[in-house]
Amino acid sequence: MVTSRSASGPPAAAGRDLVGFARGGGLNLVSAVISQAALLGITIVMVRLLGRREVGLYAQAFAFLVLLGLLSLSGLRAGLIRFVAVHLADQDEAAVHGTSRLGVAISTGGALVLGVALVLLAPAIVHAAFSDDGLITPLRFVGVALPAATFTDAALSATQGFRTTRPYALVGMVFEPLTRFTLTCVLLAAGLGLRGAMAALVVSNYVAAALAFLALRRLLGPRPDYYRYQVRELLGFSSVSWFTSLASSGLVWADTILLGVYRTSAEVGVYSVATRLVTLATFVATPIGASLAPRIALLYTRRAMVSLSRAYTAATSWIVRLLLPASIVLIVFSSPLLGLFGPAYRVGAQVAAVLVIGKFLDSAAGPCGVVLNQSGRSVLSMIDNIGALALNIALNVWLIPDHGILGAAVAWQVSLIALNAVRILEVWVLLRMLPVNLSVAKGLLAGAASLVACIVVRDVLPSPFDSILGIATAVFVYVGVLVALGFAAEDRVILRELLRPTAPAPTVQA
Repeated sequence: MVTSRSASGPPAAAGRDLVGFARGGGLNLVSAVISQAALLGITIVMVRLLGRREVGLYAQAFAFLVLLGLLSLSGLRAGLIRFVAVHLADQDEAAVHGTSRLGVAISTGGALVLGVALVLLAPAIVHAAFSDDGLITPLRFVGVALPAATFTDAALSATQGFRTTRPYALVGMVFEPLTRFTLTCVLLAAGLGLRGAMAALVVSNYVAAALAFLALRRLLGPRPDYYRYQVRELLGFSSVSWFTSLASSGLVWADTILLGVYRTSAEVGVYSVATRLVTLATFVATPIGASLAPRIALLYTRRAMVSLSRAYTAATSWIVRLLLPASIVLIVFSSPLLGLFGPAYRVGAQVAAVLVIGKFLDSAAGPCGVVLNQSGRSVLSMIDNIGALALNIALNVWLIPDHGILGAAVAWQVSLIALNAVRILEVWVLLRMLPVNLSVAKGLLAGAASLVACIVVRDVLPSPFDSILGIATAVFVYVGVLVALGFAAEDRVILRELLRPTAPAPTVQA
């Protein structure tokens, strides 16, 4: 067992790794804000111009796109990040090129096969499992979009192995969502309805695929004299990671699909809007985790355990503190916020509160799943995720028929809590690292003060002034308490680097 007493490197090295994490995390965070704003815009436009049924059909189709995309990637997303980073550190140019080509080719080929199958079998799938024939056409659009979406994910995963987040952030989190939002607005305004929204999804993914290809080619640089394909190494790791990723995303999207099986598309539409608000409130965990993943692989390979532990706790503390204000606002003011989409969506207020609590507890556990996967414990991570998915499906099957969207939310929350309790324990036992530090405690204290202030404002002021002033109060009280409690040395390093330009990305030299 490797512990934090292993070869750790000097403190200066740990500081440099925090700088690199801050730069990548900062760019990812800004890009994620843009991405979530664009995706929220798509939801708002669809809610205003279409109905709850169409919103629900779009959500179910998108769930198929995500899950089939992961099925196509065969776990190669994590494998590409890990082994491109490792081969780059070893200055093995032939292996970097070979790994990138092999991972992208396998995943895109699998997506093409699945996409064609979905186009042909969509009617049979819908008639066998779903009650709404309107899902057939959206599923066929998903089949067309799937190869492009998978290619983009694979190529951008390979770019992350170069320890740069710019292609992933700019193409995956800025360009594609903004393009999809723009096209959705144009096509819906032209009266094309749900077909127009699905067409926007297809076009945006194919254009993003072209940009991802160009970004990867630029990072790879000139072609080497030969390619070295370490097939067993890549596929051995990725075959385990495949189950992990599929189970992880299944945990996120199983409720949407099972709601479509047991309930109506209109209910799925309400649930989709509630989850979109929750995603907006809790999006910070994904970009920070994406910035951390290749650094974990590199630090663990070098056995720089002090640097790894500092990056782990720094990521967790920033996730918790950035997540708290929006989570508190959504818990206290879920009904008026959902009412912005229309009175019919207020029924999802309790669902949104349950979901955001579950997502906060998930994020407060830190990137423990990333640590397990990128430190080579992919089998353990796979077992954890499959167990959580099995629990989630069982709870959904039990709760959805009688309790509808609230039952789906509770199933998701319970599954996330169980999964992360196990992950935290495993990271502690194997690596002697915990995701909490004094900065996390300060954030929780500031969050408690903000929550009390929000509740007081809600109960004292009449609507709609309670929501407007409540949001302002939440931010003011939270930031004020955080500043009063002070920032740690790691926080000051990260804040200083967030204000600087991102350093140029490394390339493989011929």
